Amino acid sequence: MPRVAVLGAGAWGTAISVVLAARLDVTLWARDAAQAELIATTRRNQRYLPGVEIPRRVLVTDDAAKASGDLSLAATPVAGLREVLEKIPNATPVVWLCKGFEEESGLLPHQIAEQALGTQARCGALSGPSFAEEVARGLPCALTLASRDAAFAQEAAALLHGGRMRVYYSADLVGVEIGGAVKNVMAIAAGISDGLGLGYNARAALITRGLAEITRLGAALGGAPETFMGLAGAGDLILTATGDLSRNRRVGLELARGKPLRDILDGLGHVAEGVRSAREVARLAEKKNVEMPVTEAVNAVLEGQLAPAAAVDRLLSRDPKRER
Repeated sequence: MPRVAVLGAGAWGTAISVVLAARLDVTLWARDAAQAELIATTRRNQRYLPGVEIPRRVLVTDDAAKASGDLSLAATPVAGLREVLEKIPNATPVVWLCKGFEEESGLLPHQIAEQALGTQARCGALSGPSFAEEVARGLPCALTLASRDAAFAQEAAALLHGGRMRVYYSADLVGVEIGGAVKNVMAIAAGISDGLGLGYNARAALITRGLAEITRLGAALGGAPETFMGLAGAGDLILTATGDLSRNRRVGLELARGKPLRDILDGLGHVAEGVRSAREVARLAEKKNVEMPVTEAVNAVLEGQLAPAAAVDRLLSRDPKRER
């Protein structure tokens, strides 16, 4: 039976371990020895995914040397991706589950992987609308596995596909990563709108115009337009901008209520990638001369340059123009 090594025992790493254990041998690696021992003993990840039982066939370890398999899944935030990739044995195919940009460098996950593993590594991204809690409970979901190596994308998707988790494959790695990264910024915008009580009409407008921004930026970077209409684009955006389990939407809600950003992040207990990505997305849009007013407004709020209500006023006061 194929073995999958899941590197990272956060919510998503734990959830996918639970799902895959029904069909595959799974090793779950936790960075912290005490956390690994607690999960292995109690069969629960009380910190990140309470209430979900982890099957006994999932081997839990803090020893990276034991976390090997036919495929490695890097289930860390973008900030931890580089370090985790360096733990993966040479020639082992790898798929990352994170979405966003690396701070300071502004690199997407595939660019980090190129630096850490080389350009010949068999690797890709798994993305799409997927709250960890629902996946772990066995509720249906559909995802996209993307790689520049089309054969690897199809092979890895076939390995992970099964049960109530449907996995499509794509060769548009850049498009899938841009969709996954920028939708988090748009979810903060949707949360601000909801937090200010602006209604469903405003939320729908923000999601639609947010998708337009994602598509413009993605196309400028070489992504295929149809990717942004799919699971990794529109699908992930709709979920993250409307779902109550969305951390990025929660950030927007709390900002609208006047709570300081630092206090919001301290209270989350999880990473909200949109906060880290907003600055990089705005910087990249400026570099590529792509118009992204929603992104600019969110970034201004996060940087403390605008109050949430003032950011909304700025967006509404823009001159009328042709929709595109």
